[in-house]
Amino acid sequence: MNIAATPSTALIDKYGRHIDYVRLSVTDRCDFRCVYCMSEKMTFLPRNQVLSLEEIFKVAQVFNQLGVRKIRLTGGEPLVRSNILSLVQNIGKLPNLDELLITTNGSHLEQMSADLKAAGVTRINISLDSLNAATFREMTRTGDLAQVLRGIEAAKARNFKALRLNAVILKGRNDHEILDLVHYAMQLGINIAFIEEMPLGEVTEHDRLETSCSNDEVRRVIESAHNLTPLDMKTAGPSRYYQLEGSESRVGFISPVSHNFCESCNRVRMTVEGRLLLCLGNEHSVDLRSVLREHPDDVHLLQETIRNAMDIKPLRHYFYEKDAPQVVRFMNMTGG
Repeated sequence: MNIAATPSTALIDKYGRHIDYVRLSVTDRCDFRCVYCMSEKMTFLPRNQVLSLEEIFKVAQVFNQLGVRKIRLTGGEPLVRSNILSLVQNIGKLPNLDELLITTNGSHLEQMSADLKAAGVTRINISLDSLNAATFREMTRTGDLAQVLRGIEAAKARNFKALRLNAVILKGRNDHEILDLVHYAMQLGINIAFIEEMPLGEVTEHDRLETSCSNDEVRRVIESAHNLTPLDMKTAGPSRYYQLEGSESRVGFISPVSHNFCESCNRVRMTVEGRLLLCLGNEHSVDLRSVLREHPDDVHLLQETIRNAMDIKPLRHYFYEKDAPQVVRFMNMTGG
């Protein structure tokens, strides 16, 4: 059943922000163990706590009915989920959907790029924190750089609407590679975004306050070699983009720690166990799994639950601020 969004059903929070973008996690599992994303020895969710692909699609369908025009599939690593293409195909057929996006570590793109494009994926974000094989291995704990680079090249050949590299810079690990990563993006003619590490979950591999590298620092490194022109462009997410002079590529900065961008937040997330997160940096959430499983045929109840959840979407997050609550979930549990 398709129910078109109207002014009375559109998702608007109590601060007047229109929510038209949802990120749906399809798995908490990943074939990498990135040092800023999860612990080395993760305990993953038991199968019965994970939403089925059919349940995830039902949530996507209802969000679409409520006026959401951009849906991103995340993980963990979304492409390790069994039969993921069936979900992608179904979401790709939703009416009035402007963008179907995926965030991935790139390890499966060599094999899956063509099928993702055919299924309706418009944009792909690919994590790439280093161009040095040894450093890449250290930061991902299990990743094969050559495999990821082949995946990026395969995706580039498929002419998606846009590809973007995502890089997290840590002092003492890969901060000397900022320009190398920018030049690699320029070489391919794709965009790159630098994302500040967020304090999600308790990591033991490094001290976040010591390794934290603000995007102001990253930008200064880039401007030492390139002229950057600020762009007034609206994207699906919170990136602030700059044009690299003499290049097709743009540099984005996602700066949740140093530059709070909550005033323009247009998105919510659902974890793979059906927890609707209203803010990346807070624990405000609503249990959609219970609605899906206790009332599987009641579309209106699911709509109402999602719509009512907008009332608890907080104004902002408070990373590293005094007395701020510690968010204990890791990024792989949150959904990219």
